[in-house]
Amino acid sequence: MNTPKRYLITAALPYANGLKHIGHLAGAYLPADIYARYLKAQKRDVVFVCGSDEHGTAIPIQATKEGTTAQAIIDKYHPIIEQNFKDLGIGFDIYHRTSDPLHHETASEFFKDLEAKGDLETKTSEQYFDEAANTFLADRYIKGTCPNCGHSEAYGDQCEKCGKSLSPEELINPVSTLSGNAPIKKETTHWYLPLNRHEDFLRKWILAEHANDWRPAVIGQCKSWIEGGLQPRAVTRDLDWGVKVPVAGGDGKVLYVWFDAPIGYISATKQWAINNNKDWKPYWNDPETKLVHFIGKDNIVFHCIIFPVMLKLHGNILPENVPANEFMNLEGDKMSTSRGWSIEMDDYINKWIKPENGGTGLADSLRFYLTAIAPESKDSEFTWKGFQESVNGELVSIFANFVNRTWVLMHKLCNSKVPKIHPEYLDDEDHALLLTVKDAKEKITGLLELYKFREAQFEVINLARIGNQYMQKKEPWILAKNIDTDPTAQAKIDNCMHGCLQLSANLAILINPFLPFTAQKMCHLMKVVPKMLEWENAGEFNLLKVGYTLRPPELLFRKIEDAEIEAELTQLSANAAAKKINMETTPVTTPTGADKEGTKNELKPEIVFDDFGKIDLRVGTIIEAKKVEKADKLLELLVDLGFEQRTILSGIAMHFKPEDIVGKQVTIVANLAPRKMRGIESKGMILMAEDAAGKLYFVSPSEAIAAGSTIA
Repeated sequence: MNTPKRYLITAALPYANGLKHIGHLAGAYLPADIYARYLKAQKRDVVFVCGSDEHGTAIPIQATKEGTTAQAIIDKYHPIIEQNFKDLGIGFDIYHRTSDPLHHETASEFFKDLEAKGDLETKTSEQYFDEAANTFLADRYIKGTCPNCGHSEAYGDQCEKCGKSLSPEELINPVSTLSGNAPIKKETTHWYLPLNRHEDFLRKWILAEHANDWRPAVIGQCKSWIEGGLQPRAVTRDLDWGVKVPVAGGDGKVLYVWFDAPIGYISATKQWAINNNKDWKPYWNDPETKLVHFIGKDNIVFHCIIFPVMLKLHGNILPENVPANEFMNLEGDKMSTSRGWSIEMDDYINKWIKPENGGTGLADSLRFYLTAIAPESKDSEFTWKGFQESVNGELVSIFANFVNRTWVLMHKLCNSKVPKIHPEYLDDEDHALLLTVKDAKEKITGLLELYKFREAQFEVINLARIGNQYMQKKEPWILAKNIDTDPTAQAKIDNCMHGCLQLSANLAILINPFLPFTAQKMCHLMKVVPKMLEWENAGEFNLLKVGYTLRPPELLFRKIEDAEIEAELTQLSANAAAKKINMETTPVTTPTGADKEGTKNELKPEIVFDDFGKIDLRVGTIIEAKKVEKADKLLELLVDLGFEQRTILSGIAMHFKPEDIVGKQVTIVANLAPRKMRGIESKGMILMAEDAAGKLYFVSPSEAIAAGSTIA
């Protein structure tokens, strides 16, 4: 395919049912952002769309957990997720939401078009119904024993222990999660997308046309689905939350979320066009548009089989590629927000980025490490130690070190200006540096076009490594010692520093898709406008004008200290412990219409003892409490541990008055690394339990006990 006229880049719509973790970031959003930034640096016509997926059962389920409404849930999490992406440099052209009227209108028109053309079919079947709650049960409202692995808490659509896709009928001893009762079967009528009619099209389009350019895991999963025989797939559900079915007979039904959500890419594009006075249609209807979906592997079937069939029937273009990533694990285990075994984007931002919380702007540090371990071909693993080693060993010691040395020496040896070239003293190493930069640009460009972001980023860092080696061979600091006796010394220094400065400018261009904040900071140091970051400028050695004064050196990155890593590991274990305590102490709430006697306290997946091995839990007594100035949520507590007294900050000011908790015995994580907030050092963490209504409870001993007692 020749260079397309335009590009439409999509990233999977995240559920607005809670905070998103860095595994989500690594799976779809960071690679999509890298690709979109690269294309925009190429000055191509690019629209990068995303938005919150605000329908489906995940939303009302979360609303039940928090004791609120589905609308309140999406209104709570949509802006947080949107801001998290901004803080981490994810540059969407629009971040939309599927609750928007424009999306409801777009999805309804899509459905009506397919229904009118006879591309959908209706079926009456028996489905599970909860008599106590008086409602049909979506797959996620049914639990039972997995027929594959025997896990007793499998959902009606998937077993989260073994990962097998299921249907509710496959579950052994299914029960309703609303009432805890065994559901009955009841007739209902739904619309279906007959995928079986399109097997030949999919076989040709995927297995023949894209067999060599799509990732093997994507082709493999598609092949398995197609060769297993495709079946009609329901596109409606008996629910009251979602896009209403817009045709006769659709009362009490909504569009199934997997049908509704990908149409969100179209409605987001429409909203972008309205905002920018553009025409949205060429981005979805012109064959010269290149459509690329960035997703995780759990979304392959929807984006490679189901949505393409929908697009084909509706007369839209098909995706040119679907570079799905595998999963990213955390410290030897699967990431899970429900088990406290995850790193939320929001938490990382608050601790590592926001200056008001003591952060130091380390968005690019996270972007770098996630790209370095990106699960492009197999599952990968985030470790805090690996994060430290990657940042310190590559960003600090190689990339930032080269740029900083260049600036320091330029100010010291070249009067703070870009020195001129002395052609008569250029040698083979000087000429080789220029060729190396041009070769690196071509290699990086090729890798980015193939969605090989890990390798592309490695090549940028390797170019900085070559810069360090070049400078080390030239030794301008040694030449400077002989400047009074060697008439060629200054000329050779100038040649070396000119090459290093031009290489630094090239590094800014090439690193920009990966580390946009760093590229902007380098532009500031060079006193150039961001236009210099356009891709066509890479490979040139005239980017910084001779005689131009540059700003003093500034460190691009800082080292990650051992204490910070230990604190994160301790916090991770503490979070897992707190989730377990929360699960055990949270009162059971009964949803409206449910039978209270049948309600179950659902257990979360098992964890091992080693998860708690590092935690030192102690009983403490609060002896002083006061509000922290200019911090609505923080209380400053002085806690007696028997062997010492400690200051601990706790975000409970909205729930407790200081005077009411003095004398209260509490459970604290005693070996949590100290952390400064609002200028106050907090040495520990108070464990709290939270019920479904959001009310907090102290985790306290049932009887008075000596302060400092160990909790085993």
